[in-house]
Amino acid sequence: MLKDLLFASFLYLLSSCTMPAQQGAIPDNTVRHLPAFDLEGHRGARGLMPENTIPAMIRALELGITTLEMDTHITKDKQVVLSHDPYINHEHDLLPDGSEIPAADKHKYVLYQMDYATIRTFDAGSKFYKKFPQQEKLPTYKPLLSDLIDSVQTYLQQQNLPQVYYNIETKSKPSGVGKWHPSPEEFVTLLMDVIDKKGIAEWIIIQSFDVRTLQVLRQHYPHIKTSLLVENIKGLNKNLEALGFIPDIYSPYYKLLTPKLIKACHAQGMKVVPWTINELQEMQRLKEMGVDGLISDYPNLYPEL
Repeated sequence: MLKDLLFASFLYLLSSCTMPAQQGAIPDNTVRHLPAFDLEGHRGARGLMPENTIPAMIRALELGITTLEMDTHITKDKQVVLSHDPYINHEHDLLPDGSEIPAADKHKYVLYQMDYATIRTFDAGSKFYKKFPQQEKLPTYKPLLSDLIDSVQTYLQQQNLPQVYYNIETKSKPSGVGKWHPSPEEFVTLLMDVIDKKGIAEWIIIQSFDVRTLQVLRQHYPHIKTSLLVENIKGLNKNLEALGFIPDIYSPYYKLLTPKLIKACHAQGMKVVPWTINELQEMQRLKEMGVDGLISDYPNLYPEL
């Protein structure tokens, strides 16, 4: 009798541990591993190469990062393209003929209103960018996420390098639906279509300031690792309450970090990976404070940590 009760209790505990996080959710079959200490190249290696381009990602790989950080938007013809801004940025991009984009037209070329074939003709790497004067300049373009993944995976194989992670931001906000991007549901579906076709879901982290896209992921793709980006001063509890679940990573602006915040995140099972730290001394300070990784425009500084 006692043996039967113990066995029944064991089965109950086992079923409780393996139950999906929410009713109707897809079971989580992906190992939720992350780097022991995550060294991320922001937009590839923005301080050294044109941001969110294939050359920037390859440079970051050469420097030994563990994760490639990048931004994504959706084009008019429903393709996922790498870009931080929702439009062709006149500060560091050029028109297809190589001329400057007039300041009056700085918001004219909206990615969501353009087919990718047109977007690809703009030069995203030749113009001097005063915010990052060390950038190597070369003619390049805004790549599709699918092409970027192909290039990275090929490079890793050719160089016999370990697999890296992809930390992909959904660039969306409530006021941008229909103008800058589609709905959160469509954005996530298009993004996940690419990831699923490439077969690298295990190595994907989706990050966002927009909790709506992370909530869609939680509901329909719970096997995907998530990171909540934070730049407000509402505090941990309020931000998690707005999100509605515990993400794998809490990723605040680095100046918001305190030992207390890091401890609170760790107590809830979250890693802490702040952005964007570009000074070696500050990187060392945050590492000593207990963060689980760093995001930087200058991954060439990481070997000095």
